[in-house]
Amino acid sequence: MQIQCFVIKYLNIFQILQIHQILRISRIWNNFIRVKRILVLLIIIFGCKKSENPFDFILNSKIPEIRKIKNNLSNHEVQILYSSIQRDSLGKPLFEEFSYNLDKNYYYYPASTVKLPISILAIQKINYLKDKGFEISINTPFIVIDSKNDLISINNDSNYENEVLSVANCIKKIFLYSDNDCYNYLFDFLGKDEINHQLQKKGLKNTQIYHKFLKNSDNLNSWRFLFISNRDTIYNQNSIKSILNNSNKNLKSVIKGNKFIYNNQLIKGPFDFNYKNQISIRDLNDILKRIIFPENFQKNERFDLQESDYNFLKYWMSRTSIEDNNINMINKNKYWDSYSKFFIYGDKKGEMNDAIRISNKVGMAYGTLTDVAYVRDKINNIEFMLTATILVNDNDTFNDDIYEYDSKGIPFLSALGRQVLKYERKN
Repeated sequence: MQIQCFVIKYLNIFQILQIHQILRISRIWNNFIRVKRILVLLIIIFGCKKSENPFDFILNSKIPEIRKIKNNLSNHEVQILYSSIQRDSLGKPLFEEFSYNLDKNYYYYPASTVKLPISILAIQKINYLKDKGFEISINTPFIVIDSKNDLISINNDSNYENEVLSVANCIKKIFLYSDNDCYNYLFDFLGKDEINHQLQKKGLKNTQIYHKFLKNSDNLNSWRFLFISNRDTIYNQNSIKSILNNSNKNLKSVIKGNKFIYNNQLIKGPFDFNYKNQISIRDLNDILKRIIFPENFQKNERFDLQESDYNFLKYWMSRTSIEDNNINMINKNKYWDSYSKFFIYGDKKGEMNDAIRISNKVGMAYGTLTDVAYVRDKINNIEFMLTATILVNDNDTFNDDIYEYDSKGIPFLSALGRQVLKYERKN
């Protein structure tokens, strides 16, 4: 354990006067060597303490949900980034960061966490269109047209008020239920090349978003979009062709496992993630941080959003899956309060309350669970950010839908969140 010594911090005025008197009486004021020895001794007595690594407490192996994972860490590819937040006298946030196994070059599958930057960029694009003179907003209805045959593919959303598709309604469903269709609409509305250009432009250098969440999807040619107001087309976006040809080949561990399922057949050999979506834990954390604390970034690093856009995103990120009065889901039993919240409450149902608000986005696929969150405990005046990922794939087979989400992954992330909260409360 590293030792940190701070003389001034631990010596009060009385102690300093005592030291001065001792030095004068001993007639060693001008004797540099003896003074040095005495000061070193005083440092040892008064000024030293052990620096505390919060993960010594947070990842306490006595907790069963955490011990299960710590006993075999190498197979679970855990990465954690934790930021404790304090406020100065003016209310400005001050961040103290701690990391565990953080490696921007080690690949993990981000799954639905990529819906966070896509949602942000969709609002940003609406703002750009408004700047160009289009009378459009995130609430403007749109129609999706198959560019191959010019037939209307989607023209309404029966789950929401007025039965219309809009950027706003898509984003609501993304944060409430992690809706794949809504992500796919926004992905094509943006276009793959523009998505990655904007992320790079904002300084997110370790993020690449390549594909939709749709089997056999065309990730090179987007759908056509018509935005409608009073039955008139106010914005027509033709199909966008992608020329991006990047991959994850420079990352570690993009080839995983020893078997995988393809077309219902078991294939012997590792699964290739070279052309799957990618976000480093650091970038994922900083994307959320740009929304919660935009003032902590340079102007060129911030997303081009209005205050109302930030408020909209923060509101819907902090909702639970049962906090939407307008939704009319066919199977309401499929969703519960912590459905989209892994930290703290992920392994519990019906226990979330307004005292602790979690603004987050989760991802779950290919045996990988990830959560990026800003947590605020209103009663204890605590706030922190936490981003973590874990792989739970005991049979080392990918795409077989046999993963230990409920027995290992979600319990670990839930316990991790509770431990961080407990650590914050005791400090």
